[in-house]
This record gives sequence, structure tokens and C-alpha cells, in this order.
Amino acid sequence: MTGSKVVALGHYQPERVLTNAELSTMVETNDEWIQSRVGIKERRIAAPDEQVDEMAWRAAEKAVANAGIDTAEIDMVVVATCTAIDRSPNIAARVAARLGLASPAALDVNTACSGFSHALATADHAIRAGAASKALVIGVEKLSDFTDWTDRTTCVLIGDGAGAAVLVASDEPEIGPVVWGSVPEMSDAVRIEGRDGKFAQEGQSVFRWTTTQLPVIARQVCEKGGVTPEDLGGVVLHQANLRIIEPLAKRLGAVNAVIARDVIESGNTSAASIPIALSKLVERREIPAGAPVLLFGFGGGLSYAGQIIRCP
Repeated sequence: MTGSKVVALGHYQPERVLTNAELSTMVETNDEWIQSRVGIKERRIAAPDEQVDEMAWRAAEKAVANAGIDTAEIDMVVVATCTAIDRSPNIAARVAARLGLASPAALDVNTACSGFSHALATADHAIRAGAASKALVIGVEKLSDFTDWTDRTTCVLIGDGAGAAVLVASDEPEIGPVVWGSVPEMSDAVRIEGRDGKFAQEGQSVFRWTTTQLPVIARQVCEKGGVTPEDLGGVVLHQANLRIIEPLAKRLGAVNAVIARDVIESGNTSAASIPIALSKLVERREIPAGAPVLLFGFGGGLSYAGQIIRCP
């Protein structure tokens, strides 16, 4: 058995920027109300003809280029998304086709906001078991397709985009054991239901759960990863709400870590939020190479997953 490591990242966001000021012309809200409650200033919205697989492919291309590997070497593609319109083919197969891959394992994972950490663990497990050697892991969402733009409690949150990571086999594992699970009694707290369903959530219930339970689970992730919160060089949580992210990092005791706050400029991009935020931090060289980074996703399902990785 071997371990795996992340060697490169990439991200893609649509050109259109939707500011709080513009949102206030569409629904009864304002910049102060949005920032005081969730910390978001703006978000990116995909064009009507800009589909999930296209955004995933663009992020993947960038990650593969940054990794400096031949696409022919990739033998697994795992995509985390909950906003694919088509039931089949899955987004992973479409990305593989766009990249011209030969015969990779291609699968989608739908655990909504915790999807990227689930997908990362799935690829890591495959490499450890010898079922893959180089994997492409992508988080991508087009939440704007499933948004009620008359509901100010949800439309102010969402954004579109994609982030990707390239994993390779490694004698020295740089992705720690995953801590994952769910809260079945809260399975409908975040949802997109029915053929024409729109994103909805029980915001207060989710907020209470995250503020009370996430610090405990995040410490478990650190313990399994063999680090203390003080050791962390970065903390990249699902970018749901700045009022969740900042208090959690403080309660965790990650005093030396760079805290991802991409929610401010990107909004909540569900499964794409962690890889987009991490890719930006790495691109700006804000986290030292080799430093331990906590990744932790939570949301729809209600599912959660997290692991410690070494920064590429």
C-alpha cells in the first residue's frame, strides 16, 4: 500500500460578478444586511449556456497544467457536485472526454457542500488500494440554476465555480485519514428537491449545529491527521458563512493558520468552495509548501467530511 498527495490545484470562476448592490435591485435586501449576516460582498454567476462540465473542465485543465503531468497518466476522475442537470452521463465522464483521457475510472459524488472532501478521500483510498495512480478530483457547482431569486434568505448566498486537485501516489502519505459522517435526522436541513426544485435550507438549525458540533469534529480530524490545531498552516472550511468560519477557527485554536475567507468574494459555491479557496491560497503562496492544512466540508445531507493534507 502507498499513500497519496496533492501536487497541484486549479480553479475557475465565471466572468460575471454579482454584487450586493445589484442584488438589492432584484430582491429586498442591501449590502449591510448581507455582510452582517453572512460576510459576502459579491459572487460569480455562470452564463446561461455555461454548464457544470465546462466549468469543471476549465478548473481541471489548470490543475493538470500546474501539476506538469501528461493527461494520459490520469487514471481516475472524481467529481463532487449536486447541480448536474443530467442523470447520465455523469460530469466525471464528460470532463474525461473533454480532456481526452483514455480509460479512467469516472464517478460523481453527491454530498453537496462536503462533496470535495468526500471525493478527495475516495480518490486517496483508491490510490492507497492500488486501484489508481494519478487522480483528478473536482468540486463544481452551478447553484444559480437552482436558486429562487425572490428569496432573500438563499439567493444572497450562492455562487458558481469549480476547483480541482491532482493527486498522485506517494511513499510518504500527505493526505491524512478522513473523518466523515452524517446527521440523518437533519437530512432535509439543506435541500434541492423535485424535478424543478430550488435551493432551500433551515438556516438557523444548520447554524446551531455547525457552531456546536464542528469544533469537536474538526479536532478529531486534526488528531487523526497527527497534528495539533497550533501546527496548522491553513484552515480551509466550506465557505458557507463568515459567521461560521471565523468563530470555528478561533475555537479550534488554529492560531498560526491562514484562514480561508473566499466566501467574501465568491459566496457559497457548495462542493466547489474548498478547492476554489485552497487553490487561491496556494496560487498566492499564502501557505508554505508542506504545511498541514485542515480541509472540512459540511452541509446538505446533513453530511460532513474532513482531512489534513500537506500544502503542495
